[in-house]
Amino acid sequence: MIRPRRSAEDLAGRAEHDLVGIIRMPESSVSPVTAIVRRIAWAVVALFAAVLLVYLDRDGYRDVNEDGISFLDAVYYATVSLSTTGYGDITPASDSARLLNILVITPLRVLFLIVLVGTTLAVLTERSRQAFKIQRWRSNVRDHVVVVGYGTKGRSAVSAVLSDGVEPSRIVVVDTDQAMLDAASSLGLVTVHGSGTRSDVLRVAGVPRAKSVVVAASRDDSAVLITLTAREMSPNAQIVAAVRETENVHLLRQSGANQVVVSSETAGRLLGMATHTPTVVDMVEDLITPDEGLAIAEREVEDSEVGGSPRHLPDIVLGLVRAGKLYRVDSSEADAIELGDRLLYIRKVTPAED
Repeated sequence: MIRPRRSAEDLAGRAEHDLVGIIRMPESSVSPVTAIVRRIAWAVVALFAAVLLVYLDRDGYRDVNEDGISFLDAVYYATVSLSTTGYGDITPASDSARLLNILVITPLRVLFLIVLVGTTLAVLTERSRQAFKIQRWRSNVRDHVVVVGYGTKGRSAVSAVLSDGVEPSRIVVVDTDQAMLDAASSLGLVTVHGSGTRSDVLRVAGVPRAKSVVVAASRDDSAVLITLTAREMSPNAQIVAAVRETENVHLLRQSGANQVVVSSETAGRLLGMATHTPTVVDMVEDLITPDEGLAIAEREVEDSEVGGSPRHLPDIVLGLVRAGKLYRVDSSEADAIELGDRLLYIRKVTPAED
């Protein structure tokens, strides 16, 4: 029987258990040895609990030898009972002992089997746990960062976002390459398997409630479609897109991108500068590397700085942002700092090398 294919728009409406494998929540890594030790420990706890209960109620049990139940007999009975062997040489005789077997020993037997031979059940439990985590994440995620494409540009963007103090669990990576998603998941990022050009995939990634969307597609036409779809879903999100060719910048801006970075031309300029001023390239690389040396940062102005000139501050100020517009430090609009302005300045990340 041929089953009908789901339409592309069905993904966003699927239940959480159907999204296991599409959305991947970050997991804490546990070695196989640790997992085995934990299972054995739980098995020992279950066995000890059964031994203790049987020994405390030993008068309610009957041994074929009619010599009473010793502690060793309790261990023996608990072991063969939890392993479902049961030779019948020691049996519960009193009503209390039988009730104990029904209410306690039998559940412990099930727990014992799950711990030791429940590999299949463990897989099902993991899937259910993932579905629960996905449900909780989809209900609570707000103001997160969505990165579409985890190639060279996407990885660098994630590195910069993490250096700004954003928690890894608040970054969602969308890609079709499972190897890329595995690399992102190892950093603690939430991943979504699918094409960013599909609206249902972006909706599953939480784009309608995202604070920022980074479009790092490998092709300019894909970047335009992703940007257009993301802007339609989230009118207020900060959308930053990368393109290879300058002629496509206006398409990205018309599609709704707040900022457009031309990757090929930027790299070309650096290559050209390196032929005659290599130290300038070193400084530019230092400024755009977020985790070492110097970095370009943005901060709010302090009350004591209002009315003054940004050129007279201890920080090296490059410009100021007023009502969402950037003014260079040498422009007339930047002569005096106003309340509500934000300063674009050079921040020292690590101490200077000797």
